Amino acid sequence: MEKLKYERPFLRKMSAGMMDKSGMPSDLIPVTHIDEVSVKSIITKYGSPVFVLSEKQIRHNYQAAIRAFNTRYPKVQFAWSYKTHYNNAICKIFHQEGSWAEVVSGFEYRKALQNGVPGNHIIFNGPDKHPAEIQLAVENDSLLHIDHFEELYILIEICSSLKKKARVAIRVNMDTGIYPMWDRFGFNFESGQALAAINKIAKSEHLSLTGLHAHIGTYMLSTQAYGVAATKLCELASECKKQYNIAIKYLDLGGGFPSANTLKGAIGFVPTPTVDEFAEVITNTILNFGFKSAELPLLILESGRVLIDDAGYLLGTVLANKKLSDGRKATIMDFGVNIMFTSFWYDHKISPAQEASQYTEETVLYGPLCMNIDIVREWVSLPLLNRGDHVVVHKVGAYNMTQWMQFIAMRPNIVLIDMQGNNHIIRKAENLEYLEQLEVVPEHLK
Repeated sequence: MEKLKYERPFLRKMSAGMMDKSGMPSDLIPVTHIDEVSVKSIITKYGSPVFVLSEKQIRHNYQAAIRAFNTRYPKVQFAWSYKTHYNNAICKIFHQEGSWAEVVSGFEYRKALQNGVPGNHIIFNGPDKHPAEIQLAVENDSLLHIDHFEELYILIEICSSLKKKARVAIRVNMDTGIYPMWDRFGFNFESGQALAAINKIAKSEHLSLTGLHAHIGTYMLSTQAYGVAATKLCELASECKKQYNIAIKYLDLGGGFPSANTLKGAIGFVPTPTVDEFAEVITNTILNFGFKSAELPLLILESGRVLIDDAGYLLGTVLANKKLSDGRKATIMDFGVNIMFTSFWYDHKISPAQEASQYTEETVLYGPLCMNIDIVREWVSLPLLNRGDHVVVHKVGAYNMTQWMQFIAMRPNIVLIDMQGNNHIIRKAENLEYLEQLEVVPEHLK
């Protein structure tokens, strides 16, 4: 019998998608309104492209997340992750809901203070805390999460000169079964480095070890990894009590919970754990560890993405259609990776904003930038869109408005739709005057 020739297998994406009740793919249902506000009216008033955030969805997400943990554990506190989205209006919504602030830089720290967050409700993370910023945090009784020994020594010096005692935690990195490990941050658990740091803190008259912190990764799809992290933090807390008679007041499990976005390269349906599933694993681990009732630590979460991603939309306009050399259809939009950084991470859902044909074509969605990597979607099934038609990009609330860049095109308006359906500009579109205000031209070039 002749041996069959080997043929390399390949996977082909199908364009059917999830169907609505009429049998249409759900991605192709026109999205003409956001929170009952017309997409067309927003673009007419604020220009295109424009970011839109839903206050209603933000508050709903926060309340659902706090409920997931509060119904399972008696002492819970969320701290809003400023790096996820540090527009003041958005931060104030979370603070109104009861969230503390979690910051990773000096300017974020000052933003939190200016937003009315008490110093003792600010958690200061990150490996690059400048001495002046550390001093400001000590003076405001903030929670300083120490990342490395150099920072520990600087902190002791500052507290000594101020004659003040700082409330501190250490960030702990560990093997949770997820690789690559995030071991560039904090002190390692398995090697004993975390215990060595705790030993130095315990022996310092200027530091009060208050908490333990672990942020194990981003867009985490494993609830069990959080169970491992919580167990190891509990074990460290137990050692603090045994060796130094220090009762750890809080355990901070960081953030990393995923949103409902689709990661690039995902094949088939990948289930995304809910906040309730994460809450179940984390709280059960701590409750079952064996803490005395009076010494049960406060549980702190620093969630960002899961609380705001689906509250953000980007509205944009079609500039042109083309045929590529390989026959594929290409559509050029008036927004690109300069303002939608997460295009590098996700296959964002794209919806037409007006009635469109039920017939679709595989399309490459490009931005307007003069660089070849400006690709919003490498492949998406869309109806024919003509110049001037509008689209809605979904789940863009996290990181896009902190990681966007001023490159070729200036950054657009950000609009908030409040609980009553009113529109508010919460960041104005940039203009040339704004762009040039920090430039200085030497006299000989004038």
